[in-house]
Amino acid sequence: MKIGFIGLGHMGSAIARNLLEGGHELIAWNRSPEPVKALAQAGARAAEAPVDVFAAAEVVFSMLADDAVVESVVLNSGALDAAKPGAIHVNVATISVALADRLERLHRDRGLSYVAAPVLGRPDVAAAGNLIVLAAGETVAVDRVRPLLALFARRIFPMGEQSSRANVVKLACNFALAAMLETLGEAGALAATNGVAPETLFEVMTETVFPAYKTYAPLITERRFRPASFALPLGFKDVRLALQAAEAKHAAMPIASVLHDQFLAAIAHGDSELDWSALSMVAFRAAGLAA
Repeated sequence: MKIGFIGLGHMGSAIARNLLEGGHELIAWNRSPEPVKALAQAGARAAEAPVDVFAAAEVVFSMLADDAVVESVVLNSGALDAAKPGAIHVNVATISVALADRLERLHRDRGLSYVAAPVLGRPDVAAAGNLIVLAAGETVAVDRVRPLLALFARRIFPMGEQSSRANVVKLACNFALAAMLETLGEAGALAATNGVAPETLFEVMTETVFPAYKTYAPLITERRFRPASFALPLGFKDVRLALQAAEAKHAAMPIASVLHDQFLAAIAHGDSELDWSALSMVAFRAAGLAA
């Protein structure tokens, strides 16, 4: 299959190389020429402009930095107008939900298919072909590109026909990761200021705390808050004690401060007898999603 690739940063280059090694003909473009030259040495063909990629390929992958770059490279360049009828554009980058909806509409208006396929993983994971792909778009288009996605993914999660659904999930995952990084920092600082090496804490956390996502996710989605295995006020007490210990050592814990207020909101709502996983309902209620 003749495949196009636009955007050869660390992640894009790793994905493109997997596609090339999968036996496909690849035409590539990047704003800086060095990554294109490296890929050309492996057998790819260099394009002079994005419009050339869309004009030549049956399927075009793009991995561009942000919304503004997508606007410039894909939309304002006239690349979509040059695409072959029935061509598929697979966007593996993280973009806004609004732009994803707009791209879907603009592709459809031109007789093209748009597949949102943002990925979870780092460049080394991409190079090993072990990314997680969140794929959304017309079923026929997603099915057609699935063998290509499989060349760089260990798992493909179908997200439905509305392409922006994949972007919502990707953004939610990245938010959770960002919150985790801040939480690790705050927990590590709390430990360190009290004489415990952060690596000692993190060893405990990675073996015990983080696998709990699988335990608590179904409790939240099914709202199974009774009986309370660990009552919500007990969680509030622990967060309060963590804040006290941090304050004594002048260690800032902004996420813990937010949690303190969220626990208070849950207790004020009358959730004291529920499991502490009911804390999640504070956010749901704030979004108008729970009574």
